[in-house]
Amino acid sequence: MVDFDDNSQLDTSQIEDRRGGRLGGRGGIAVGGGGLGIIGVILALIFGVGGGGSGLGGRASLDDQALGPGASQGAGEVQTACRTGADADEREDCRMVAFINDIQAYWRHEFKNLGRSYTPATTVFFSGSTTSACGTATEQTGPFYCPGDKKIYLDLGFFRTLQDQFGAQGGPFAEAYVVAHEYGHHVQNLLGVLDQISGDRRTGPQSAAVRSELQADCLAGAWTANAGRGVIGFEVTQREIATALDAAAAVGDDRIQETFQGRVIPESFTHGSSERRQHWFQEGYKAAGPEACNTFSGTA
Repeated sequence: MVDFDDNSQLDTSQIEDRRGGRLGGRGGIAVGGGGLGIIGVILALIFGVGGGGSGLGGRASLDDQALGPGASQGAGEVQTACRTGADADEREDCRMVAFINDIQAYWRHEFKNLGRSYTPATTVFFSGSTTSACGTATEQTGPFYCPGDKKIYLDLGFFRTLQDQFGAQGGPFAEAYVVAHEYGHHVQNLLGVLDQISGDRRTGPQSAAVRSELQADCLAGAWTANAGRGVIGFEVTQREIATALDAAAAVGDDRIQETFQGRVIPESFTHGSSERRQHWFQEGYKAAGPEACNTFSGTA
């Protein structure tokens, strides 16, 4: 169990808490990997880029982006309840704030080493449904990063789905892996990777979509190797790393296809096999930095 420094201070300005808000506007979920039916929907949405990147989906209209009168735009329970590491030890939402703070502190440091400025991304906590620049987010979408508004959308209930429907062990660091993967997409966006592959609609193990997802896994591994050294003190054990690897395997294309359709079709992969997702997470972890994460060269 991750144990945070009780006296560390949480920065809730990185969170937009819309839980309890009501959906406004129109529009549908941005879905990629066309022609794959329900399996394609699952593969595109679980850990996927919600649109405008990695060849997945499209952006919603401005009407779709409007929040309804019941939706919060930043002020929510998390802002009052999550103040210290002690709160992160007690509450799941506060724990996610702590992980997000640490992830962004790490990337701020890495970008500085590159002579660049890191632009923080806001994570939107929601329940039920909400809107994004990439379309509608619901309980069924799973976490995603939207390049259109540079925000990550997260329904905390997804973590129970990850265990119940996808067979993952679960646990705090499995949750951290999920969020670190989405911030990997934000890093790709800032570096121009998503723009470079946005027109590629191919699928399969060597496609741009898969290479992008594997790179995000690798970037999550790079953060993991440095986790807890930043603004929020905590220690990552080998047991916690094992839960992250288990989560990566649970959402491999082959595992999901086998579960939902009883057979594996590599040509339709959009996110990578369980083995490759684990492999690239470990590559980032072993290198303890993003330099090992060139998934676009050679065999992914």
